[in-house]
Amino acid sequence: MLISISLLRSCLAKNKKGIEKRVTLLPQQCHQISLFRYQFVPQIIFLNSLFGYLSLLIVVKWCTGSQADLYHVMIYMFLSPTDDLGDNQLFFGQKFLQIVLLLAALVSVPCMLFPKPFLLKKNIMKYRHHDQSYALLPSLDDPLEMELNHGSDRHEEFKFSDVFVHQLIHTIEFVLGAVSNTASYLRLWALSLAHSELSSVFYDKVLLLAWGFNNIIILIVGIFVFISETVGVFLVMETLSAFLHALRLHWVEFQNKFYEGDGYKFQPFSFALLSEEDE
Repeated sequence: MLISISLLRSCLAKNKKGIEKRVTLLPQQCHQISLFRYQFVPQIIFLNSLFGYLSLLIVVKWCTGSQADLYHVMIYMFLSPTDDLGDNQLFFGQKFLQIVLLLAALVSVPCMLFPKPFLLKKNIMKYRHHDQSYALLPSLDDPLEMELNHGSDRHEEFKFSDVFVHQLIHTIEFVLGAVSNTASYLRLWALSLAHSELSSVFYDKVLLLAWGFNNIIILIVGIFVFISETVGVFLVMETLSAFLHALRLHWVEFQNKFYEGDGYKFQPFSFALLSEEDE
């Protein structure tokens, strides 16, 4: 009799752990699905509608040799999308394509904001209602267990307002950050411009100036100074500057669109923890 009671208790305990695990896993799975459909996909549409289109214009301009002003094209794509492009038209149907891409970018913003909180609330309420039908009742003889169950219910309470506000902040941050972070990549263009200007200054004011004196000593000194400046400034300082800027752009502007500091806390293996659990 005692053996059967102990087996029954062990089965009930395993069933309870399985139910608790299912309660925690199913909302997380639904969160991952909604995260992909209603956050990742609209973000890709928004980015490609604006900056993917800008990349396409750059390639077309390079291939055709057009003198179109891409800044003017992108700015007036928002300010006056129905106006004639004039000399800035790079291909047939560009005006219609810009209107379609602009509408896609505008529609993707509410798609990032509204569906995810409502679907997450719906799925969590559905799974909670489903699991409550099979959950074990707390023991009336054990007040500690009743308090733990009551505390866990309070801890796992779903607050729609908090989720919606968090999603609103995330959407605004993404839309504004998409423009500012992409514009930050202009620092690489500024570095290349400074590199070319320094190259022309060193070439004109050092090497050509020394060559104009028709003196072998001045020419040797000029060549030595030019080589020293090339190695010290271009190969060392400019290379290190470009590397640091590119690394900063990768971790700040690029990586923050994908990285989220969530998941499970790392717990390294320890024999001391195992002994404590056994005790």
